[in-house]
Amino acid sequence: MSVKSKYYVVWAGQEPGVYDSWDECQLQVHNFPGAKFKAFKTKEEAVAAYRGNPSDHLGLMRAILQKAPHFGEKLPEGIRDYTTIPEIRLDAIACDGACSGNPGKMEYRAVRVVDGTEIFRIGDKTPLTGTNNIAEYLAIIHLAATLARNGDFSTPIYTDSKNTLAWLRRGCSKTTLARTPATAPTLDLLARADAWLAANGPIRNPILKWKTEEWGEIPADFGRKH
Repeated sequence: MSVKSKYYVVWAGQEPGVYDSWDECQLQVHNFPGAKFKAFKTKEEAVAAYRGNPSDHLGLMRAILQKAPHFGEKLPEGIRDYTTIPEIRLDAIACDGACSGNPGKMEYRAVRVVDGTEIFRIGDKTPLTGTNNIAEYLAIIHLAATLARNGDFSTPIYTDSKNTLAWLRRGCSKTTLARTPATAPTLDLLARADAWLAANGPIRNPILKWKTEEWGEIPADFGRKH
């Protein structure tokens, strides 16, 4: 006999409530602006959470909102104040990658849009060799997996990469990077990312395109453009 493994709470969606399948939950939150929902292991936990405050259960979302600067508060040096641009989701996390050479030294990271807090940065301490496209794709998958582990499927994710969006629509990466001793660790990471996406995709968090021409560089940008 199978055992029910997850129940889904929808605090903000088409019809808020507790649902016993992802398909039912997805119907309530898909394309719903500001949707708030989370998975729980038992029905008792889900019902208690639904009756409580959603901010107590939304993981990174709660931390982002708590860190949001008050109007007039000075932001850290180098962090832009996005509160003046209504279109930008301040509760989102932005991803970006950088590469010196093609292929070359590769890094990727994710930061909170609201205050620039870095959530992770890969490639700065343990060097990786790859391309910019690979870096930006790995950043999205790394973040999506991190959010999924926390049961957070509502925090939006920004990317400025058209190639990353195309790879996500395709359901896997598409690179011509040759395997060498230098690129092997990167290609292994890429294979793991593709495997995660195949097993868990499509990514449930809203994936948003950062409008660079209107808003400037994405908050996760490494600032290495010449």
